[in-house]
Amino acid sequence: MSASLTVSPGRSTEPPGISGGILGRLGATMAGRSKLVVGVWLVLLVALGSAAPSVFDSLAGAGWQANGSESVRVRELAQQHFGGNSSAAVQVVVHSDVHTVDSPQVQQALDEIGTVFEGDSRFGEVIAPQPGMSISPDGHTGILIAGANASTDDMVKAVDEHKEALTAVSGDGIDVYPTGASALWSDFNKANHDAMIKAELFSWPVTLAIMVLAFGSMVAAGLPLLLTLAGLIASAGGLVLLNQVTPISVWAMNFAMMFALALGIDYALFIVARFRDALTTAPNSRAAVAETMDTAGKAVVLSGLTVLVSLSAVLIVPTPAVRTMAVGIMFAVTFVLLATMTLLPAALGALGSKVNAGALPYAKRQQHRSPRFEAWGKLLHDKPWPFAIGALLVLIALSVPVIGLKVAMPSIQVVPDDAPVRQGYELVQAQMGKGAPGMIQIIAPAGEATQVAEAAKTVDGISMVTPAQPAIDGSGLVMMQALPEVDPSDDRMGDILDDLRDTMPAGALAGGAPAENLDLQDALDKYLPIIVGIILVLGFALLLIALQAPLIAVLGTVVSLLSTAAAFGVARLIFQDGHGAGLLGFTPQGFLDGWGPVFFFAMIFAIAMDYTVFLLATAKEHYEHSGDPKIAQVDGMAHSGRVIFAAAAVMVAVFFTFALAEPLPPKEMGIILGVAVLLDAFAVRLVLLPVLLRLTGHAAWWSPAWLRKVLPSISFAHH
Repeated sequence: MSASLTVSPGRSTEPPGISGGILGRLGATMAGRSKLVVGVWLVLLVALGSAAPSVFDSLAGAGWQANGSESVRVRELAQQHFGGNSSAAVQVVVHSDVHTVDSPQVQQALDEIGTVFEGDSRFGEVIAPQPGMSISPDGHTGILIAGANASTDDMVKAVDEHKEALTAVSGDGIDVYPTGASALWSDFNKANHDAMIKAELFSWPVTLAIMVLAFGSMVAAGLPLLLTLAGLIASAGGLVLLNQVTPISVWAMNFAMMFALALGIDYALFIVARFRDALTTAPNSRAAVAETMDTAGKAVVLSGLTVLVSLSAVLIVPTPAVRTMAVGIMFAVTFVLLATMTLLPAALGALGSKVNAGALPYAKRQQHRSPRFEAWGKLLHDKPWPFAIGALLVLIALSVPVIGLKVAMPSIQVVPDDAPVRQGYELVQAQMGKGAPGMIQIIAPAGEATQVAEAAKTVDGISMVTPAQPAIDGSGLVMMQALPEVDPSDDRMGDILDDLRDTMPAGALAGGAPAENLDLQDALDKYLPIIVGIILVLGFALLLIALQAPLIAVLGTVVSLLSTAAAFGVARLIFQDGHGAGLLGFTPQGFLDGWGPVFFFAMIFAIAMDYTVFLLATAKEHYEHSGDPKIAQVDGMAHSGRVIFAAAAVMVAVFFTFALAEPLPPKEMGIILGVAVLLDAFAVRLVLLPVLLRLTGHAAWWSPAWLRKVLPSISFAHH
């Protein structure tokens, strides 16, 4: 027996005019108890909102590692047996053009730096610059190392707290720069946070302007923003609380802010537009809310589930930062979805016809059924082939560059030029060689030290191996540092590390910051096809459950994949090949940041399926009423076209504001997601998918009897 989301005939306990399924009854209940619902949300927002302001200070700053990898094992051994001299250690570069490292002036500066680290248990052993290891050949540059005695996240926070005191030691011809992985994440997180806040502040007025134009009403346009703000406050506070249980990356909130704003507005646009239409025929506002939630509400729930399912696939990657970014977005989407299902119906029920208050002159006769999109739907129905071929040619042409897409972990170029970590990094390279900032750490049994050192020296691309340093706890281990000849982000670094690991005896382990990046990239590459497969299968399954039609579920999934490929093709042209780099204000790295394919695929596919559900759910509603595929296609476009157009415009505006960011990763994120929405909404949802509905006719909505018995019965028509 199949489950049903519609009410069976019989005695109804609802007021006159209220009928429909579970969501319809839920909407009517929220609308009838609007004061209670708003009150509960206010209490929730006050409770969670009290924690929200501390979200960026509370969340974790690192977590970019492949759990279980050899490099992570090296870091753990270094922290346990070598005074914390690991990849997470803070390296303080001290340079003077007029003094050498052994001069009294520089020694005094080194003593002051050591004083900064005293009393903070997060720092381990402080190692002064050593000749032949951490002092430049000309003697004017030295590197002091403060060991890591805490997790990578806590080390980033430690640098946050102490880097101003460290740089303040500069003076009298001496420059001081905190560097190393922990300092890199500290400076980058700050630059990234500032860029995200600026982009968000810029996007809100642009978003409001677009929605006023779309709705023609100040009240109707303001509702989505209020709904999204509630979701953002709740998710920010929730993430702070969740961080008490398990470390959550600060990037989780950055992505959550952007995604919640885009999707929250998307959902509210769909609901509010449907409600305004329902008001014209429903006997009262509660009945209008019930009709809205029984139709558009189902599409929103299914869309939200698709987003959550797509992002949940990312959780299989054994990388804390990537996992928690997914958790952050899922958290925000859940709150936005909850607000859409409860707070928004309550607000609409209370407002009733006042939702149209503040209407602009041109919008007073505006109808939910758009004559322009109806005409567009008819044009696509009458002349499908030219549009189908044109859309496919554009998408395929943009997808072709994906074949040559390269990925790697971010280089030092993602940090602003004036950041202390970049200045120190470039100074070390100038004084000690290109590979000096990315020394490979080797840990081996003391009895194999000579054999390991000799083997490491034979590796092509290794210019020097430092003398073995014994463990401070007598554990029988030694540490050596191998100096690569190339920059840590150079393509050859991977081959050098592989050769080193293959050449050394089995008991030796190779790690360090560059090795951690390469191991992380290997893990991301390994899991990418698995994640893509999971997302495609689950996305198809949700569409099949929602639409009860195998053919259109397959087509909806395939065209979403095509628009995703096109977005990555554009990403390669811009960020790898550098087309438009001067206009956008960045220096191309020659590759896309390594976490991009895994994470952006999930996000882009989720957004693509979002529009798919909105369009096809509306078309199915009309097919259920009429049984005519032409009416389904044309009326589906007439009723959803304006909302899809407006929602896409809002998303593009939100995402493209991040293109103004100075740090490269937010710029990548904004442009890739913005291009994805642009292509998906206008080339796929408003052209290709309606054309496919026209070409497939009744077959698009056909389902075998055995499948209908297996699937739950979901109707998008309001009964």
